[in-house]
Amino acid sequence: MVKIIGIVGSPKKDSNTSYLVETALKSAKSAGADTDIIDLGSVNIEPCVACDICKAMGECGIEDDIKEILEIMMESDGMIIGSPVYFGSVTSQLKILIDRSRPLRGSFRLKNKVCGAIAVGGSRNGGQESTISVIHDFLLIHDAIIVGDGAPMAHYGGTGVGDTKIDEIGIETSQNLGKRVTELAMRLNYD
Repeated sequence: MVKIIGIVGSPKKDSNTSYLVETALKSAKSAGADTDIIDLGSVNIEPCVACDICKAMGECGIEDDIKEILEIMMESDGMIIGSPVYFGSVTSQLKILIDRSRPLRGSFRLKNKVCGAIAVGGSRNGGQESTISVIHDFLLIHDAIIVGDGAPMAHYGGTGVGDTKIDEIGIETSQNLGKRVTELAMRLNYD
């Protein structure tokens, strides 16, 4: 069984973003994955201070929850990363994770993980694509494999707006994304 983790970049508990990430993970589970979720709004992670300890030692020198989070990321077969749109980009919580993932890049420990992105904006064209692009750039730099939500929609990933519990397009694109990430992770790990 493949392991797919969801990472919620929202600072809010029970947010619209967490709803769509959970929706994607339910779809992943239905497709045969074991799932887990990391809520960045409820963990203790500090910003990168550019000390370069990670470059010299292979792990971050800041003592907080990042080591456990990076371990979970490395042990996964795939990830679904979600963020609300904050001024056309990801939240500071997710940006901290992106910056603090540097210890994994030296030996490309996220290489070939199958990944997808979800973004939630205040309107249908509320910065979801630019936010997803930031997540995709992060994953490309780590040499991960990026998938979108696939047919029949074929967007950049899950794209929600407003109250995601009633956003049919956001729900459908997130469900499709969870399924696609799982299907490809299974093919890569078991074919």
